[in-house]
Amino acid sequence: MKAETIQLKFKDDGTIPNSKLPLLIYKNVFSEEKANADFITKHFEDRDWSNSWKNGVYDYHHYHSNTHEVLGVYSGYATILFGGEEGNAFSIEEGDAVAIPAGVGHKLIQASEDFGVIGAYPNGMSYDLKKGNPEERPEADQNIEKVPLPDTDPVYGKMEGLVSLWREK
Repeated sequence: MKAETIQLKFKDDGTIPNSKLPLLIYKNVFSEEKANADFITKHFEDRDWSNSWKNGVYDYHHYHSNTHEVLGVYSGYATILFGGEEGNAFSIEEGDAVAIPAGVGHKLIQASEDFGVIGAYPNGMSYDLKKGNPEERPEADQNIEKVPLPDTDPVYGKMEGLVSLWREK
């Protein structure tokens, strides 16, 4: 199941804190027959990424200061702006997954009508919702510093992906 993994880093832009850890885009990790909501939800759960939700990415800049997040696309495609207003827009499509470190901003730019996505969190963490408002910091910065590195990668498990890539940072 090894596929292309894109790493992106974003600096604090004064509004969105972002992270020293790279955002990871796993291209085409779920084949067509496996790119369905139930399969991806179970796949993440088997790797201790749970508290999942189905469908939709907010169309405004936001981030989570108390947990990392994974997105798994099971249908359609979308363009998401990562890293805040000065970040990078990337297209993700059926079969892709994205590991978003705590603090990294994300915003839906556009999506196909059939865009379907699963979101989940390491160890079933509950997530907060931050929008980049000045009053959210420095508490958000303190929260981000305390978020532990996950024991498992949501796609590859214990041996690859963010387990090694994030520990090197």
